[in-house]
Amino acid sequence: MEKIPDLKSLKVGFIGGGNMASAIGAGLIHKEILCPKNVWVSARTEKTLKFWSDIGAKVTLKNGEVIENCDVIFLAMKPHMLDEALSGAKQTLSKEVKSKLFISVLVGVSLTTLYLKLSLIIGEPRVVRSMPNTPMMVGEGITVYCSENATISDMNLVDTLFSYIGISERIPESLIGPIGGLSGSGPAYAYLITEALADGAVKMGVPRPMATKFAAQVLIGAGKMVLETCRHPGQLKDEVCSPGGTSIAGIHALELGNVRGSVMSAVEAAVNKSNELASKF
Repeated sequence: MEKIPDLKSLKVGFIGGGNMASAIGAGLIHKEILCPKNVWVSARTEKTLKFWSDIGAKVTLKNGEVIENCDVIFLAMKPHMLDEALSGAKQTLSKEVKSKLFISVLVGVSLTTLYLKLSLIIGEPRVVRSMPNTPMMVGEGITVYCSENATISDMNLVDTLFSYIGISERIPESLIGPIGGLSGSGPAYAYLITEALADGAVKMGVPRPMATKFAAQVLIGAGKMVLETCRHPGQLKDEVCSPGGTSIAGIHALELGNVRGSVMSAVEAAVNKSNELASKF
């Protein structure tokens, strides 16, 4: 097995400095996995770059500088801005660049499309397609990834980077969209449920800060119970619900509100939207 480079010396770049780039880059910097001075970020405006300069990263308005100076480049712009970003990169490259590792976090953009578009600006790009989520910023993310031409060393590196800020797993590309509807969009659903739980407690007289803190801890605790006990969620739910008790009364209210079907529909809607976006590339 090829040796993974020292991550402290690894030069990592982000084309696009928004929420997802921040979750990955800031997550790794805050855990002291990456050295800020070895992180490069490009964006369209100085406003976006201020966050990065404040944490010690190198910033630029030229996408080509990121490619030239980095070993690994994350494509983290909005999917519809890919062509514009790559065109800008080509225009601002000051020298010919050969094989580089690119990691895409773009929803709906296939490996084939990424390779073809990147081949127009550099020779022999190695491409990994990934689907991360924003809780990486606090070390609790989920990332799935796939590739057709990355080396073993590349894939080990990708897995190592993402594993420092959550769980990471290589999957077939055919599962990227479906899993994205769960893990990529799932935090938004979890925030909505957290807020609803807190609102319910506030309605019953609990102070808002306490209600929000406890609601968030409920989701953390329940998630860890599923992961660490390996029990089916239905079994764990049954263990909370005593006959004639408070929890089963609450479950009944949720079932009357079709919460289960609504959450399933949310995942389905997100996957369908991903497929719609993919059809445009």
